[in-house]
This record gives sequence, structure tokens and C-alpha cells, in this order.
Amino acid sequence: MKNIFAATFMILTLVGFSQTKDQKASALLEEVSNKTKAYKSIKVDFSYTMVNAKARINEEKTGTLWLSGDKYRMTAAGQTVICDGKTIWTYLKESNEVQVNSLDNKDDALTPSKLLTSYNSNYKSKIIKDKNADPAIESVELIPNTSKNFNKAILGIDKAKKQIKSFILFDKSGNTFTYKIKTFVTDSPVTNADFTFDAAKFPGVEVIDMR
Repeated sequence: MKNIFAATFMILTLVGFSQTKDQKASALLEEVSNKTKAYKSIKVDFSYTMVNAKARINEEKTGTLWLSGDKYRMTAAGQTVICDGKTIWTYLKESNEVQVNSLDNKDDALTPSKLLTSYNSNYKSKIIKDKNADPAIESVELIPNTSKNFNKAILGIDKAKKQIKSFILFDKSGNTFTYKIKTFVTDSPVTNADFTFDAAKFPGVEVIDMR
């Protein structure tokens, strides 16, 4: 289920201030960023759907994501990905193995400091209207200015809370990733141990150091 993690990080890095004539969209995204940056920690429970009609793929999963500054911990589909800001551990439950990698800050989709909070000029944003949508939710379309492995994303933002409630990612392979935020909890107590992998808690685990 590697696609779950790749798509999740990709879409979370999309939330950004963008060069666009739609000032309303820019202002809303900036409000979301400023509010998110003020939290000491964030815990998100989400549902995930990946659909590719041509390949007859329709997957449904759930997951949990913890964020605290540059650190994160995400669990979904039998995998747990942990990052302390420098090292990434990917634990595979089925094979009881953990892969260890150094964080590559050049990888735009996997930079923890950009999750939910990073704003850049790589996307054009605009407010889009859907007569069937919840009136409490504002939909913002993001289209990359430069070539990416996705065509566009649509964010659903709670107008009152200034929080992301859903997002849809359309990639160039014909996949549609849909995420819905089920719970959004802020400022829960966290420690550094929450964002490191402790092999002692996984008897017999195989450690594959790829650094």
C-alpha cells in the first residue's frame, strides 16, 4: 500500500500560498496555514479511497497521522511510517521488518516541515463552486505551474474552523485519490519517543538500514 503514503504526503504538501489572481483562495489558504502552524501537535484520522477505472482498482482504507513540527507518524494499510525530522522508519507489519532511510529534503512530497503548513508559489489556486457541496465547506482547486506527477488537487476547507476536511488528488496515471478527514485533534501531548522507532517493542524485527 505504498501509494497511500506517497499520495498522502503529496497532497499535504500541496496546501500552499500560490501565485494566482484568485485572492480569495490565496487568503483562505494562508489562514489555514497560519492556524495550523500555531498548533503544537495535530492528530488526523482519515479515510482513503484510490480509484482507477481503467485498471479496475477501487481500494478503501483508513489511517492515522500525527504531526509535530518536522516530525510525524502515520499508520495505514499495515504500514507505519515514522520520522523524527532526520530519519524515516517504514515498518511493514506483515513481514515484521523496518526500512531505515535518511530524510531527503529535496523530495518535495516527503518533507515533513511542509506537511499542512508550507506555502509556496508552485501552484495556481482558485475557489470552485459545487451546488451539491456542503455550504460550510469551501472547495479550492490547485493546479501545478510546473510539471508534476499529478494534474490537479481539490481541497475541501471548513470555512469556520479553517481546517482541511477533504482532498482529492488526480495523478497522471489515471488514479484518483480521495481523503476525508474524520477527526482533527490539536495540541495533544507528544514526546520525542512518539516519533522514533523502538526495535525493542517489535520482537524479531528485521532492520534494513538503507542509509
